[in-house]
Amino acid sequence: MRLIGLAVVLTVSLNLAPIAAEAQQAARIPRIGFLSASSPSSEEPRLAAFREGLRQLGYVEKQNIMIEYRWAEGKLDRLSVLAADLVRLKVDAIVAGGEAPIRAALRATGTIPIGMAIVGDPGGSGLVTSLARPGGNITGLSALSPELSGKALGLLKEAFPKITRVAILWNPTNSAKVLDFKETQAAAKALGIALQSLEVRSADDLDRAFEAATRERAEALSVRSDSLVLFHRKRIVEFAGRRRLLAIYELSEFVEAGGLMSYGPQRVDLYRRAATYVDKILRGANPADLPVEQPTKFELVINLKTAKALGLTIPQSLLLRADQVIQ
Repeated sequence: MRLIGLAVVLTVSLNLAPIAAEAQQAARIPRIGFLSASSPSSEEPRLAAFREGLRQLGYVEKQNIMIEYRWAEGKLDRLSVLAADLVRLKVDAIVAGGEAPIRAALRATGTIPIGMAIVGDPGGSGLVTSLARPGGNITGLSALSPELSGKALGLLKEAFPKITRVAILWNPTNSAKVLDFKETQAAAKALGIALQSLEVRSADDLDRAFEAATRERAEALSVRSDSLVLFHRKRIVEFAGRRRLLAIYELSEFVEAGGLMSYGPQRVDLYRRAATYVDKILRGANPADLPVEQPTKFELVINLKTAKALGLTIPQSLLLRADQVIQ
C-alpha cells in the first residue's frame, strides 16, 4: 500500500509540475529599464507622461510592470555603468531619451530591445539604419525637425525686430544639433542677423561660452538642447537673466525654469508615445521592424512674468499664437 500511495503522490506531483511552472511564468511581471542622463526631479513631467501612456495601455507600475530607474545626474561618463547594470538585471527592454543614454544602452547590449523616447537625428548619427526599418535592437521616437531652429530665430526677430547680434548655444558632438546650427545660420543670413557660435561639449565649456557672449555683446541667445544642455538649464537661464538677453530655447523646461520663450517639439507627448513601443516590444514585436516616428506636436511657450521682469513687451500677435503663457 505504501508503494502504491507513493506512486500516486509522484504521479500527481509530476502532473502538477508543468501546471505550476506555467502559472509561475504567467505571473511573471515584465521589467523595463529607464536610463536617463538627468535626475528624477528634472525628468518628472516626462516620467509622468510615460507612466500615463503605460496606464492607457493597461500597465500599472508595481502591479503588472516594473521599472528600474537609472540616473546619471548630468555625469555622462556614468551612463555606460548604469546601462550595464540594467543589462545585468536582464530587463525586457530599455527606454532612454537623448543620444548619450541611447548610445550607452547600445554599447551595453545588442539583444535587449531599446526604445528611444526622444533623440535628435537617429539616422544621421548612425543609431538606426533608416527611420522606416531601424534594424538591430532599437527603435522609437525622433525629435528631428532642424527647420524649427530657423523658425525659432524668426520668432525671436518677430518679437524683438531691432536685434542684430544673436549667440547660439549648442553641442557640436550631437549630430542633430549640427543640423540645427546649419539651419540657424541660414535663417540668420536671411534675417540680417550676425550669429555667434557658442560650442558646449561639456559642463566646463559653459562659463567660457557665457564669457564669449558677454565679450561679443550678444543681444539675444538661441539655445539648442540636448541632454547636457538641458541638465544645466538653470545655469543657462540665470546667465540670460543676468545679462538681460532676449532668449529663445528649444524646450519648454527652460521657460518653466524662468526662461523667456521656447519653440520646439512637445517632449511630454514624445514620452507618452514611447509607451506604445514598450507595449509592442513586450508583446513580441521586433524593434528592427518598428518604424521610428517623428514629432507631430510643437509648442510655443512664453514666460510673461520673465518678460515683465526684463521690462519687455511681447507683441500681442505672438501671445495669441502661444500654446502656453506663463503669467
